[in-house]
Amino acid sequence: MKYGKNREKAMTLNQQAQIVLDMIAKAEANGAPRTGEIEAHELREIYKSTRSAYTPKVPELELIEELSIPGIKGDIPARFYRPILATKQDKLPVLIYFHGGGWTIGDIDTHDPVCRLLADSGKFSVLNVGYRLAPENKFPAAVEDAWSAYNWVVDGQGDYLGIDTGAISVGGDSAGGNLATVVSIMARDAKLNLICQALIYPATSFYIESDSQREFAEGYFLTREGQKWYHSQYLGSDEDRDNWKASPIFADSLEGLAPAYILTCGFDPLRDDGLVYSEKLKKSGVEVVYRCFEGQIHGFITMGGIIDETIVAINEVASFISSQYQKIK
Repeated sequence: MKYGKNREKAMTLNQQAQIVLDMIAKAEANGAPRTGEIEAHELREIYKSTRSAYTPKVPELELIEELSIPGIKGDIPARFYRPILATKQDKLPVLIYFHGGGWTIGDIDTHDPVCRLLADSGKFSVLNVGYRLAPENKFPAAVEDAWSAYNWVVDGQGDYLGIDTGAISVGGDSAGGNLATVVSIMARDAKLNLICQALIYPATSFYIESDSQREFAEGYFLTREGQKWYHSQYLGSDEDRDNWKASPIFADSLEGLAPAYILTCGFDPLRDDGLVYSEKLKKSGVEVVYRCFEGQIHGFITMGGIIDETIVAINEVASFISSQYQKIK
């Protein structure tokens, strides 16, 4: 497999992203398995063990606390972050963050650096949620846990942490972005508080049919076959693809949703998923900031140790959330 093989597109591919693609290609040439070639539990361990190569330096924070949030099928692990110099007496807005990983891999540890950087940059608190993973827990298990975590905050069960329950936002990357979109719709339907949603290359449809899906099907980290494998792990049936809680693009209405920041990458098969969703939100009257990092690849938000634009992106996400908080103060 030759990564970054499209010569015309490679002229604008970010050089540091190309370094990542070269690292992946070298690992595969040396026998590293591709997604779908091993069991989910094995892939999780490989994913976790390779994170250090991509991890940036993380900032000092005032508090990092391990939590257990009651869920439908047992406690949900979570990690809470408060920025430096902020005490429990300082009521801060909170970002509820759902990690990426195809609903199958990743956890609060793999996305710990992202959450630390967001808390430090935005000066708000962050709740990093370890929802149940597939294939052991099929759809809609991840949605149920995401919704339970959101309601735990809404109900004030985290008040002792200095959370301002009038200033809740949700966000996530890839599969986590999918969960954030779904929670946003559920919050609107339940008439509950949400000041904004921050969606980082979100998966908004389980149909692999867009131009970007065809153009970047191979060679840019997230592959077509990899997506099919993740989908098969998460969904219980083909019919689940049409359920809006899996594919939020199919929601009957997007009117009245919280303002959204949607980040996509130019070399990502999910690029058009985010773009089409942003356009549908705008047509529904929702405030949207759409940002495409044109030279980047899927997954770069966790690669700040190699890719400098990761920090730029995290700062933009944090700035958007902070700006929405300022509007309600």
